[in-house]
Amino acid sequence: MKEKQPQLPEGPVVQEARPKLARPILYKVILLNDDYTPMDFVVAILERFFYKTREEATRIMLHVHNKGIGICGIYTREIAETKVRQVLAFAQEHQHPLQCTLEPE
Repeated sequence: MKEKQPQLPEGPVVQEARPKLARPILYKVILLNDDYTPMDFVVAILERFFYKTREEATRIMLHVHNKGIGICGIYTREIAETKVRQVLAFAQEHQHPLQCTLEPE
């Protein structure tokens, strides 16, 4: 007696695969110190564009003042680029030479 072979489905066999999700590369938004931009203006930028409390903004501003550089926040590339553009435009609008940049984390 012959054993009956299991019947395979016709056509291609589709196996569901879980998509592999990679974490997006994050970017640090960085303020650079200068000798002309008022400290209270830097605090206002940190509160307005980075949603920092007065205490956090003051701490970051003092770090920028004393160390020459400070991180405002860490974001995905598109958000970081938007924040940099907002800060630069606002500083220029108020005739301050404040510089802001981004770099990969």
